Amino acid sequence: MTRKQRAQAIIEWFQNHSPEPETELVYTTPYQLLVAVILSAQCTDKRVNIITRDFFSVFPDVESLSTANESDIYELIKSCSYPNNKAKHLLGMANTVISQFGGSIPEDPDDLQKIPGVGRKTAHVVGSVVFGKALMAVDTHVFRVSNRLGLVKNATTPLAVEKQLVAIFPESLLHKAHHWLILHGRYICKARKPLCNKCGISMFCVFFKDNPSKFVDN
Repeated sequence: MTRKQRAQAIIEWFQNHSPEPETELVYTTPYQLLVAVILSAQCTDKRVNIITRDFFSVFPDVESLSTANESDIYELIKSCSYPNNKAKHLLGMANTVISQFGGSIPEDPDDLQKIPGVGRKTAHVVGSVVFGKALMAVDTHVFRVSNRLGLVKNATTPLAVEKQLVAIFPESLLHKAHHWLILHGRYICKARKPLCNKCGISMFCVFFKDNPSKFVDN
């Protein structure tokens, strides 16, 4: 089975079992999603959603955030990972959006990466989810799952994984593929103890083929 054939089989399974995958981050505007994704680095979506509930009541838009003190931001996000850095990034993000983009979150992923705290993954998440761009964001789940499944070959960096996934997934499905792989990694293909016995695509998985009995009783 080639990588493209494997991708097609996996696409068909996900289209039947999860036709409309969505982010688990709670948001209503591009600004809110950008804040949530910045906060989600090495932090669970569940924790981020708890934090943003109060955060958005205090800072509902980029204008209000741009006038904040870093210490006030820190107090609202201190229960997440790396709150000092994230407080600095959030304030820098708001000021940059105001000064360079007229107060609107830019759609272009290259422009997004000019914002403090926004790397390629974050830019691709925002560009894909709220602006409908054909982008593949590679986080730890996407990296792990795509390598295990055999969707990528000898891909040792997020960028290498991204390029190989973009080459085998139809452009129109990239935004869905991103969520399919993330959610599969979060709930089934876990890092330490993958639930292969609950996996609907194990028959296509290179990792499972090489470990047919090791992970079937989790």
